[in-house]
Amino acid sequence: MPSDTYRAITAWAEEDRPREKLLLKGKQNLTDAELLAILIGSGTIGESAVTLAQRILASANDDLNELGKKSLKELQKFKGVGLAKAITIAAALELGRRRESTKPRTRPRITRSEDAFQVIAPTLVDLGHEEFWLLLLNKANEVVGQSRLSTGGMSGTVVDAKLAFRTAIDAGAAGIIAVHNHPSGNLQPSQADLEITKKLRHAGALLDLPLLDHLIVSERGYYSFADEGTL
Repeated sequence: MPSDTYRAITAWAEEDRPREKLLLKGKQNLTDAELLAILIGSGTIGESAVTLAQRILASANDDLNELGKKSLKELQKFKGVGLAKAITIAAALELGRRRESTKPRTRPRITRSEDAFQVIAPTLVDLGHEEFWLLLLNKANEVVGQSRLSTGGMSGTVVDAKLAFRTAIDAGAAGIIAVHNHPSGNLQPSQADLEITKKLRHAGALLDLPLLDHLIVSERGYYSFADEGTL
């Protein structure tokens, strides 16, 4: 029989349910038990997933490192934890362990056009068609992302400025560098290249998300709008 004090998670205030709390307040505001309860998914009759999670943690002295040492059989000793849930818990803890042991990847820092070219060249210089990409930079001018905006034919590709800045804003970028390739090897900008550069520069100024450069790249090298004073 359920205890008088037990209430299913679905009966809790929305902000107190682990999944909803994560959505509303962010993952950093959940307790270890609440995070573990999300992995468990459901409790048993008379015990919520959070209470079950609290018992599991208590068995490891509330130490996640100790919990990570428990075998699947040990986890399955808790009522409500079958093999599938035990595997989920073990996998999540192993991911956490690997994250701790993995060094953060070094982000390339752009201080000149050559730096940007070195970052994007392996992706673009050997293509037989045009592609238009963005390098997304943070306030320290570190590359935090790369995004392909469009793919075209031998002689051109269409670029949507709205998509460009939506991509940058969604990534939390502080600045962008536009890059596209010329399969012909000709590094001189076309009229269309000049126009899209002007459009991106003006839009960036309005959004306080500046276009820092626009590179045209090929196997012969690159053309930098910033270096050439055409930005």
